Amino acid sequence: DVACASGSLTESHRCDLMSVEPDADTCEHAGGKALLSAIWQDPAFDQSEQAFYYVRALEVKTCRWSTWDALRANKPSNPKLPKFLQERAWSSPIWVLREAPE
Repeated sequence: DVACASGSLTESHRCDLMSVEPDADTCEHAGGKALLSAIWQDPAFDQSEQAFYYVRALEVKTCRWSTWDALRANKPSNPKLPKFLQERAWSSPIWVLREAPE
């Protein structure tokens, strides 16, 4: 892991994946960051080899659409559906090709 919304990595260089859930009555978050960025360099990079990298992101938990609908209608949410979701995203690979010998 390179960057965490909490601002810190654990001793194992991993983010704490226990995302804080939003308030079930309002779907508002008490914390977190609106923007997250980081710079990373591969410490084991070898120019003689080809490599690829990609970015994977886990979003903080948010209210599911059905939870939002229940709040807007002033009704209880459907107990058969989860109240929250955690979206995931990843980039296309970034290829680093070694230079061909001349």
